[in-house]
Amino acid sequence: MNKILDRSELAAMVKAGMVHAKAHTIAKAPGVLKLPAKNYYDPAVFDAEMTRVFRRLPLLLAVTAEMPAPGDFKTLEAAGVPVLLTRDQDGEVRAFVNSCSHRGTAVAAEPKGNARRFVCPYHGWTFSAKGDLVGIASADDFGAIDKSCYGLVALRVTERAGLIWGILDPASTLSFDTFLAGYDKLLEHFGFQDWHFFSSRVVAGPNWKIAYDGYLDFYHLPVLHKNTFGEGMSNQANYYAWGPHQRVQAPTRDLEVFETTPEAEWPVEAMLNGVWTIFPHVSIASFDGGGRSVMISRLLPGETVGESFTTQIYLMEKAPNEAQAKEAHDQFEFLKFVVEQEDYATGLRQQAALKNGGRDHVLFGENEGGAQRFHQWVEKLIQTDDDKLEALFAVG
Repeated sequence: MNKILDRSELAAMVKAGMVHAKAHTIAKAPGVLKLPAKNYYDPAVFDAEMTRVFRRLPLLLAVTAEMPAPGDFKTLEAAGVPVLLTRDQDGEVRAFVNSCSHRGTAVAAEPKGNARRFVCPYHGWTFSAKGDLVGIASADDFGAIDKSCYGLVALRVTERAGLIWGILDPASTLSFDTFLAGYDKLLEHFGFQDWHFFSSRVVAGPNWKIAYDGYLDFYHLPVLHKNTFGEGMSNQANYYAWGPHQRVQAPTRDLEVFETTPEAEWPVEAMLNGVWTIFPHVSIASFDGGGRSVMISRLLPGETVGESFTTQIYLMEKAPNEAQAKEAHDQFEFLKFVVEQEDYATGLRQQAALKNGGRDHVLFGENEGGAQRFHQWVEKLIQTDDDKLEALFAVG
């Protein structure tokens, strides 16, 4: 069987969850973690995270559904770096620093579009979708240079499972395979490469780690979200890890369908339930509004330690009809309210209290193993030099 379609790893997680559900247990971390409170507000810690986490590791920059056709492009800023993503006429995705080799201004200003070439709006230098410098305005007047030496600065990029990762530091040599640790093979089961891009938007939030903690935490669901999701939600979670990437799953979800159906017939959408997180900044959560759908939350730090910005990307398995589109729109608006008015509003208050309240540490319980693992990986990366990075991820 094609390895990408092998369901055995998903089935093993289902079986582990069923054991925990019947025993009313979860897999716990070995102890309670104390984390320095300053990690959420210290500018020096933030600067180290920007350099050693966000600039060195693959980041999710786009989904295939945002730019599926040859000539499609997308621009964004990621951890302070202006990025231009293109799909060339051969269908290959490429990534560049969005900066002209003449004077450095952005060669593409629109957030997305379709173009074979990019003309710098300052002096008219022209670049191909492959990043080559193909035209210099008034070339005879400008003088002789080797155009092959002045293309756009390329960034390493890969497209897998309908998701597009890029590394912001052109000097980084970290292998995508080592970083993903096979996690992309599991994400292939969603089939995102064939899904429909419905909508996206940006939500401002607190420090990126305060914001991200919530995506790894079911403990808060029946408390913080009692008026939106309901008080009856389980606050328990099991965590499954592939290197720093984690799946967060309630042990009681979809038990009936698994207990009453032969394993070979288990529906893949039920086997994929829960939250799939991609280190250091992505959460993928499934929903049913308007048909099978997911919200991919891509969280990036802002310019200062106390701000972050989350791009919420809503994908649907199939293009919706009018009624389904209305239902999906309502679902997306509801999720925006939950994140912005409950999660991030709480996070902003938490941030202010930690910075000014005299508390020197915060706690993560044995039932919060996912957040423990996340913070431990951030700390390991800050302490790891470039020449040891590959080995760190290889060991996991």
